[in-house]
Amino acid sequence: MTLVNLVWMLTALAAVVVLLTRSRLVATEKQSGVTQTPVALLNAHSGFGVLALATWVAWLVGAPRWAGWVAVVAWWVVAVIGLMVLARWVPANGRHGRGATNDGWAHGPWLSVLGHVGMLLGIAFFTWFFVANRL
Repeated sequence: MTLVNLVWMLTALAAVVVLLTRSRLVATEKQSGVTQTPVALLNAHSGFGVLALATWVAWLVGAPRWAGWVAVVAWWVVAVIGLMVLARWVPANGRHGRGATNDGWAHGPWLSVLGHVGMLLGIAFFTWFFVANRL
């Protein structure tokens, strides 16, 4: 498998994570026992995710190098916001906290942790791929 094929596969996975994160957060927005995610943060996460994905794909198919820089910066913004959202999604265990109810996707935040840690590693790989000019 070539590096370019790996990048395309990771790009497809990144698209799935960006879309599933939005869907999952909308589904858990009013979930008991989970700190609500501000709509502005959710919109920023989704918006930067779409921007990162679009500019990354554009760069992969031949757009100028500046598009790649925009994509890499947007990917890192998505990662930081995603980790902030993930931290807010973890159920509160304070004195008045209640356990989170089942959201229909999974029991607990393991799916979100998997997606966001995977994205963090993928974005680190994308950054190396871009900066090292491996295309």
